[in-house]
Amino acid sequence: MESCQSKGCASKQEKAQSDQDMAVKGSLEKIKNKFIVMSGKGGVGKTSVSVNLAMALAKKGFKVGLMDVDIHGPDVPRMLGIQGMMGLSPNQKLIPMNYSENLCAVSIESLSASRDDAIIWRGPIKHSVIRQFIGEVEWGNLDYLIIDSPPGTGDEPLSVAQVISDAKAIIVTTPQEVALGDVRKSINFCKVVKMEVFGLVENMSGFFCPHCGKEVELFGTGGGERTAKTMGINFLGRIPFDSNVVSCGDSGTSFQEKYADSPVSKAFLSIAERMAGGRVPSADNKKKTEASGNHIMKFAIPLANGKLTAHFGHCQEFALVDVEAGQIKKKETVVPPPHEPGVLPKWLHDLGINIVIAGGMGQRAIGLFEENGIKVVTGASALDPETLIMSYLNNTLKTGSNVCDH
Repeated sequence: MESCQSKGCASKQEKAQSDQDMAVKGSLEKIKNKFIVMSGKGGVGKTSVSVNLAMALAKKGFKVGLMDVDIHGPDVPRMLGIQGMMGLSPNQKLIPMNYSENLCAVSIESLSASRDDAIIWRGPIKHSVIRQFIGEVEWGNLDYLIIDSPPGTGDEPLSVAQVISDAKAIIVTTPQEVALGDVRKSINFCKVVKMEVFGLVENMSGFFCPHCGKEVELFGTGGGERTAKTMGINFLGRIPFDSNVVSCGDSGTSFQEKYADSPVSKAFLSIAERMAGGRVPSADNKKKTEASGNHIMKFAIPLANGKLTAHFGHCQEFALVDVEAGQIKKKETVVPPPHEPGVLPKWLHDLGINIVIAGGMGQRAIGLFEENGIKVVTGASALDPETLIMSYLNNTLKTGSNVCDH
């Protein structure tokens, strides 16, 4: 009896393993490019580089996923200003947290009830979680998956190398010799596990005084480029030290939006261009990026008694809602102009709207909105604007048939 029970248990485990293998394979097949951001030691700004590279690629119009596998020190949600816990899709997969139309993220922190909970796990459990972060997450079709790994050459980067065989490494260092010594170990780690090294980034490379504009070598400069040349790998560029990067990361504010013309922002965009290798986002992605203003989204919802109404063209008022970094920042209610064909699309376009959530709408009207750069979501239920928008952002918005109101 015990032998039969043992065989039955083993059979279930094998099936579960096989199912997860298929799920992992299915997810990875939908992701075009995978990059793991590594560092030989802590304190070199690896997570900041991961987050800003993901933002730079998303800003160019690519669909980007950011996977935080730093199990013991997950900082990605804080740097993105993302709060709350991940939900489940109808097919029982985890839904990544949306930062913008083109950027979403997954982190162990988004599965924890408290940000201050300590994660005390050994290697096998961490390996299993990383597999789940790939196979049991609704990533969808991505142009890039950026993986933020903890410093060193331990369990997490090893698991990524084993599970994502085509991942390429971006190694982050600072100019000082102690960091360069550790980064050489990371490069050799990649050689041992047969992971391609895409290149080396020298972070905190010089500091431009905000008063006199003179460059000060806080940690030295040029060591990363020399190391890359010695080790035979690509040097991707230098990122200057800027205290505003720290303050933006702490507050969950996009540095590249706030300081778009800074040397740091230009450095990240330059590296992102090298990662893109001349590729351009699909027309659909580009259109969504242009409409969303990179990560500011403006919604319009027709209302009746404070909730969505199916009578789009003849509604008495609209809720106009601004969303930034995945959070509602502003809401106002406005009265639309008298209904005539083509009036509402132009009116909402002039107000900067890029997404309309509606109950029903005719195909001609949908076409007019699309011509004005406005995405239309139809078949939504009669709920309040906040609920509809947050459901949309979390990919849990339930839509039925598009029933036109005329």
